[in-house]
Amino acid sequence: MGKTAFLIIDMQKDFCLPEAPFEVTEAITVVPYIKRALDACRIHRIPIFHVFRYYRADGSDVELTRYDDFIKAGGGCVQGTKGAEILDELEPIEGEYLIIKQRWSAFFQTELDCLLKRLGIEQIVVTGVQTPNCIRSTVWDANSLDYEVIVLTDGTGAKSTEIHNANLIDMKNIGIKLMTTDELIKSLPIIPKENLRQKIQFKIERNKTKLFPLR
Repeated sequence: MGKTAFLIIDMQKDFCLPEAPFEVTEAITVVPYIKRALDACRIHRIPIFHVFRYYRADGSDVELTRYDDFIKAGGGCVQGTKGAEILDELEPIEGEYLIIKQRWSAFFQTELDCLLKRLGIEQIVVTGVQTPNCIRSTVWDANSLDYEVIVLTDGTGAKSTEIHNANLIDMKNIGIKLMTTDELIKSLPIIPKENLRQKIQFKIERNKTKLFPLR
């Protein structure tokens, strides 16, 4: 059966530190949870993907709707700057995958889907910020690409708890699995998976046999 990968999204200093250009209010509060889950996944050799964004200094590749804020802030997440760095606590180590994105979803015009398929990944655990934007976009794309998805409820954050919880409800309502960090760690080394692809394939083949029996 396919494996599970662990994704950390946009945990960069320009998103997470107080008064950073793109500060997400709850970002710093989820760091300890992500760190605990990350350490546990490293011990059990779960594939780790660090997803983050780099912008050009002139803002030529910034989202249309973020450009004015980018200029007003004097830049943000510009490659080579301190603010673009991943938080020290979550710094990637050798052998982990680095995915650069420039839009909301970790899948949009990146190699993430290709790498996951090459590694035999059928399920992803999503952590990071922020819930209504990059987390939600990544989850929706993963669902569209037929991945099973787990979102860590205490390992993701937004501008407010209300926004965070509302988006978690939306995700749950489309079939996304919600777990806490403790629940994830207790499940290791085998993170629970529904194996939906295989179940659906089996049902399709069984129905074909009923409809078109061999003669």
